[in-house]
Order: sequence, then structure tokens, then C-alpha cells
Amino acid sequence: MTDMPILAALVPVVVLLALGIATAIGSRALGLSPIVGYIALGIGLKVVGVRMVFEEATISILAELGVVFLLFDVGLHFSLKHMRQRAGDIFAFGPVQVLIATFVLGLVGLLFGLSPLPAFLVGAVLSMSSTAVVARLIAERHQQSCPVGQTATAILVFQDVAAIFLLIVVGSLNSTAGLALVTTLALAKAVAAFGATVVIARLVIRPLLALVAATGNEEVFTATALVIALAAGWATGQIGLSLTLGAFLGGLTLAETPYRVVVQSEIAPFRGLLLGFFFIYVGFSLDVPVIAQSWYAVVGVAALFVAVKVMTNIAASLVFRWSVPGSTQLGFLLSQGSEFAFVILSLPAVRALVGESRASVLVAAVALSMAATPNLAEAGRALAGSMRRRQQKAVDPELIPRATTAPVVIVGMGRIGRTVADALIGFEIGYVGIELDQRRLREAIADGYSASFGDAGDIRMWQSIEMQSRQISVLTAPRFEVVSDNSPLAAAQYPHLKRIAAAADETQAEKFHSIGVKAIVERGDPHGSHTAAAVLTEMGCDAAKIAEWMRQLTDRVAAKATVSPPAVAA
Repeated sequence: MTDMPILAALVPVVVLLALGIATAIGSRALGLSPIVGYIALGIGLKVVGVRMVFEEATISILAELGVVFLLFDVGLHFSLKHMRQRAGDIFAFGPVQVLIATFVLGLVGLLFGLSPLPAFLVGAVLSMSSTAVVARLIAERHQQSCPVGQTATAILVFQDVAAIFLLIVVGSLNSTAGLALVTTLALAKAVAAFGATVVIARLVIRPLLALVAATGNEEVFTATALVIALAAGWATGQIGLSLTLGAFLGGLTLAETPYRVVVQSEIAPFRGLLLGFFFIYVGFSLDVPVIAQSWYAVVGVAALFVAVKVMTNIAASLVFRWSVPGSTQLGFLLSQGSEFAFVILSLPAVRALVGESRASVLVAAVALSMAATPNLAEAGRALAGSMRRRQQKAVDPELIPRATTAPVVIVGMGRIGRTVADALIGFEIGYVGIELDQRRLREAIADGYSASFGDAGDIRMWQSIEMQSRQISVLTAPRFEVVSDNSPLAAAQYPHLKRIAAAADETQAEKFHSIGVKAIVERGDPHGSHTAAAVLTEMGCDAAKIAEWMRQLTDRVAAKATVSPPAVAA
């Protein structure tokens, strides 16, 4: 009898998970994006009367958590250094895109009979794009390191902040306080939250994660990542800002720490699962009778505002001197409506301004645009490719992955790893180091090496390391059992990746060769020089220059060995 409440509580979880898995598999089999399948599933659940199984609030909470974890992940990619580098996109490109789209969509609203206030309010709502949809597409296409992906993400970050203030403005429509006062107060809170983020990141988060990493317990790391994401969202929610802004700031606190990669890998399963619930909720929240009665209006409105956004996005891109093909691809990628539209258009004050039926049609049109985004983005990419072929250009600079500046992953920053890193630095080749030992990690960072905390043998980390963008993986202290177990999956997922292992002897080298890993036997000093030479050779460096580098390294090591220690006075 005591198990009955638990069994009843498990029903909605099991049903949602089973339906989600079936939908994802079915969507792929039909050649559709899972996003489309999840939205269709949400509509289906509402039509069949899903409330008999679980309450709407269940999906709503899970959906909101999905967006929270998505913004947390976006924050992980936006360190303060990165924000300074992308400041033009966040604080210039973003505002220009939103203003142009708001103005043109507002004019369209006036043409359809709306008065100025609701027309431009709707224009502002529709000018926003979906972080949940676009960020997933960028990840699926491995464009996180391309300018097109980075710029789209930067614009979305600005839009998320702008949407928060739009919510504040809408909330003040029936407020006795002045709009200027409410907006100023919200801006002050946001600035204070950002300042607190910088302080907390340096004084609290970094020491906390170092302490957690020292335990060597993966479950504790996962729990810590969850606490940071949820607590940051809760904190900004408590001061009247959105949970998503707090989640973004929570990710930002970790972005400049050496623990970003492992946190990202730990949080990824929660983000993916909960985002699926978000798209289910999008379909679940639609007014099915209104859609059935006014489906033509829904399709027409969706087609109209998507077309307007494509044109205004392209115009904004051209203002910032993007190429026409690159502008076209970015324009289609950001052409959908935003998840914030569901929140804003459901507020009583907004529905009163816009009209109940119009608001329902707009919500359905936004959902349709989100479902169509994978196909729209693919159409934009195909059109951009056609333009490039006509211009006889193989690729635009907006599509060149910036991760190619760090084509080598060094696993282990001990003596061999440092020698390989020194060689790459000497030949001006980028690298990223991964180290699991806390002491070696600390010393490597203190000595100026680029290193992050993590276990590269954990396959969950491969996407966080962006292994698909790397050319060579250097295993400086490999364990054959681990490499052998992971080898089939590594070869299948990253067939272009060359793996080089530093072997202790010929016997171990033969074992690595048998599983497709190039093994280099290190003999004598300088330790790691043979592995470094092999990496440089694979990177296409000149053999004579490699030989000269090895000679200089040998001379430096010999010189250090012959230096006598200073005499000690009697």
C-alpha cells in the first residue's frame, strides 16, 4: 500500500519519457526534426485529454526548466572575455536587428487594423527569435565556433535580455508606477546581478569547484552544476527578473574556469531531456479549436512574419558588412518566433490590447514558425550555397570554424603534454589541454598553458571538447583498456580525427597500433620530444624545421643538466 503513491507519481514520468522517445525515433525515420515531432506530440496530448494522466503544470514546469538549462549552457560559452570579443554582436548587431524587425512588423500590424501601441508591441514580440530552437540547430550543425553560429547566439543573448525588459514593460501597463521608473529599476537590478556574477565567480565558484573536483566524485560534480544553474535562476527570479537571465549568468560564472568543459558535459543530458519537454509544452499550450477554425489565418500570419523577419534580418546583417550569402543564411536561421511570445501573448493585459482571437492566432503562428525552422534554416543554407557557387566562392568567412585555430587536443598536461604544447606554441599551432589531476592542472594553468579539467576517457566530454572540430588527439599517458573500449565509438563519430599515443615500450605500441591508434615510443630525454615531432609532422610542418626544433630542445635540456648548483657558504 505504501508504494501506491510512488507508482501513481511515476505514471506521468514514464508516459512522457516513452512518448518522447517514440516521437524522436519516429521524427528521424520520417526525415523530420524532433522539434516538429515534439510540438505535434503536445498537440496530440491535448486533443486526447491528457489531463486524465497528468496535470498541465507538470509539463509547464519541466518546459521552463528546459529553457533554464539551455540558457545556462549558452552562458557556459560566453565568458567575459568572449563577451568583450562579441560585444559588437551583442550590443550593436542585436539591437539593430530587433529595432528594424519591430518597426517593420509594427507597420504590418497597423496595416491589419491594430492601433499603434498593440501593433508595435506585437512587432517587438515577433522580432524575438527562439533560443531553444536556434541553439539546438547550431549544435546539431556543429556551428558553435563559426561566426554565423556565434553571431546568432550573441543576438539571441541580447534578445533574451530585451525580452525580460519587454515583460517588465508589459507588466507595467496596468501598474500605477510610471513606465520609466519600472524600467530603470529593472535595469539597475540587471546591472547589479551582472556585477554580483563577476564577484561570485572569482571568490566563490572557482574555489568551490576546485574542492568538488578534488573529491573525484562525478555525482557531486553533477549535483553542483545543477545547484548553480537552478540557484542562479531562483536568485534573479526573487528580485523580479527572469529565471532564464539568472541561468545565463550562472553559466557565465563558470565560463572562465577550467571546469567549464566537465560542467557542460554533466549538464547536457538534463538540457536535452528538458528541452524536449519544452517543445511538447509548446504544442500542448496551443488553442486547438481556434487553430481548427482559423488554420488559414495561422498559416498566413506565420508565413508573413517569417518573410518579414528574413528580410529584416538580412538587412541588419548587411548593415554590419556581412556577405549576401552569409546574411541570407543568418536571416533564415533567426526567422522564427520566440518562446517568450507564449508568455507575453498569454498575459491578460496583452490579450485585452490585441484581442483574444488575434492573440490565439499569433501564438499558433509562432509555434508553426518554430516547427518549420529546421526546414527554413536548411532552405537558407541551400540558397546561400547557391549564391556562393554563382559567385565562385567555396565558403564565406562567416562559416569558417574558429575552432580550427586549436586543432590539437592534448590529453594530460604532465611532462610529455607540456613538451607537445611547447612544440605547438613554437610553431604557432593552437591546442587545448585536458587534465584530470588537480595538482598538474593548477601548475599547468599557473605556468601559462591552456588547460581545462576533465576526463577525456569519458565519452560524454567529447562534444564539450568540440572533438568534431579537432584534427589530432594526443594521449600522453594512455591506459590501453580505456582507449580500446572507446576506440570503436571514437572511430565512428570522428573518422577524421588522428589519435596519437605516447607508448612506454614497443609492446605497448603494438597494442595501440592494433586498434588504429598511432603510437610513439618515447626514449630518453627530452621526454615527449618524439611525440611532439610526430604531432608536428601530422600537422604538415616542415621536416627540417622540426629537426631544428628538436635539436634546440635537446641543447636546452643538456645545458640545464650541466649547470652546477650554486655553492653553499660554509
